[in-house]
Parts: sequence; C-alpha cells; structure tokens
Amino acid sequence: MPSRVALIGVGRMGTPLCGRFVAAGHTVTAFDTRPERAEAVRSSGADWAPSGTAAAAGADVLVTVVPGPSEARAALPDAVFSALAPGAVWIDMTSNAPAVAEVLRERAEAHGVDVLEAPLGGGPADAEHGRLKLFVGGSPEVLDRCRPLLSAVTTTDRISHMGGPGTGYTTKLLINLLWFGQAAATGEALLLGQRAGVDLTVLRDTLAGSAAGSDFVRRDLSALFAGDYLPSYGLDRIHDQLEVITGQARDLGTPHELADAVLRLHRRALERFGPVDGELLAVALLEEVAGTLLRP
Repeated sequence: MPSRVALIGVGRMGTPLCGRFVAAGHTVTAFDTRPERAEAVRSSGADWAPSGTAAAAGADVLVTVVPGPSEARAALPDAVFSALAPGAVWIDMTSNAPAVAEVLRERAEAHGVDVLEAPLGGGPADAEHGRLKLFVGGSPEVLDRCRPLLSAVTTTDRISHMGGPGTGYTTKLLINLLWFGQAAATGEALLLGQRAGVDLTVLRDTLAGSAAGSDFVRRDLSALFAGDYLPSYGLDRIHDQLEVITGQARDLGTPHELADAVLRLHRRALERFGPVDGELLAVALLEEVAGTLLRP
C-alpha cells in the first residue's frame, strides 16, 4: 500500500532514494537545508517543502538521510514529529551516533511515533539501483511494517536486523572502522612491499588469494593504484564516525588500541588535507610520509 513519505535530506544518497520511493508509487514530499536541491526533488516526481515540519505534515513515514548526528539533531525538533500522521514511523538512514539517536528516538516516541534505524551500506550508485545494504535496529514488528517501503530501495536479503535500538548504528560504525582500518593496514603493507622490491600488481594478486585477502584488497585497490582516492565521502565525516565508535568502546569498557590508531591516522589526514572528499586520503598521507605513490 503506497505511503505518504516525508524525506529530509536529499544529498548524494537522499536524491536517488527519493526517486526510488516515487517510482514505487509512494507520495513523497522532501526538504533539504539547501534550497538548490528543490529542482532535483521535483525532477524525480516528488514535492518540495520549505521546511522539515512542512514536509512531515500528515506523512505516514518520515525518512531522514542527513550527513551526521549534528544535522539529525538540527533537523528533528518536536514540531517535525508532532506534524506526522497518527501512527507514523520514523526511519533514520543517517550514519548517526547512538547517543544522539537515543535522544531523538525518545522525542519521537513521546509523540507516538514508532522508530526504526536503518543506516545505509553502499554509495549513490547502489542507492540508484536498489542494492543498498540496511543495518536495522528496532523492533521486528516495526521492521515488518516498514518492509514494503524498504523494498523500494533494496532487496530482502540486503536487510540485516541487528537487534534493538542502537545496534544498527553501531554495526554501520563498526563496518566503517574495519574498512578504514583495512585500508590503512593494507597501505602500510604495500608501501613496505614496494620498498622491498615486490611488484605491486603481483603483491596485490597474491594478497587477494591469501589468508590476508579481503574485499578491500580484491575490490578497492585498483582505484588506489589508478590514483583514485574514492571522493564519495568527506574526510571530516570519516573522522567524526571513527571518533564516535572509539568513544563508544571507551564508554563500554572494551579494548580500542587499534581503533585509536585508525582514528589518529585519519585525524592527521584531516589536518593535512582538510575536510575534502576522499575515503582513501589516510593512505594518501601514508604515501606522502613514505615519499612514494602506490602505482604499479
């Protein structure tokens, strides 16, 4: 059954999601703090609202896809939740911080709004083609209720229910921690191998088929070897997410020495390059320190 969807956030990820919701037959009203996004929204067949509260008015579902915790906090005052239709649900697809999201969840529930977190795995192309991965936290009943809408942006096998509130956000942050940690460790290993006289292409292929193989080695090294530092996400956002997950480890009393090292490296990269786009800029910093590029 088609829903009335309020979408807050129509950037790199929100824009293709907006189009997919419309294509699936849902009525979508969208808002973004950047008025210039209105044209893209209307081109997708959705309506543009002048505010988040206006977008939420009478909607059955509120979907948020904003850059991070501070934007989520700013986008979701009480007025947005109170504007939704009775029995509405809020689906947060932001890579949010669990502590920030908890406050917002309590705010939503105070207005009778059910909550589901579903941070995204994948990039804009995955969003456009309906192959995103969703790391879901919340009750199974709310997830089942939302599956018809979520089917517009992904397939059932790509929806992972991680547990109760906070588990979806934590899973996404852990995945990012491990990916950026693998990138850094692989960069160091390749620089050492190159300096020791090992051919980079041979080394990559050997690593890919070994116990040290990973999706990063098999899928992403070709981009690095071509000088592509994957400018699909901001270095400042990467740093912030790593800071959140290391803080969570500290708060929960689990070891975080390696996580701290990954965070420190990305902080140095941020200080060196600034808040620019590039998921592999920490490796670029390692190349700079070594005085050589990882190019076959």
